[in-house]
Amino acid sequence: MTLGEYRVGISFNPGGNEQVNKIKRAAADLIDLIYNMPEGDPSITTERDRLIRLAADCFETGAMHAVKAATKGPME
Repeated sequence: MTLGEYRVGISFNPGGNEQVNKIKRAAADLIDLIYNMPEGDPSITTERDRLIRLAADCFETGAMHAVKAATKGPME
């Protein structure tokens, strides 16, 4: 299991919704992509790491909202 798969809970989809699988796969791949970028200029490592963490958090949050949009039923 990759970090991205872990962060989005790739295997948790009790309803078996294919759209949920696609959303989680895309978000996991983006998280893995940014964490596996080649090292840049060592003088900006702290800033780079901060930006990577922020981006990963946004992808994870975005996936949660997208899953909710894909699975939420009408208000009763």
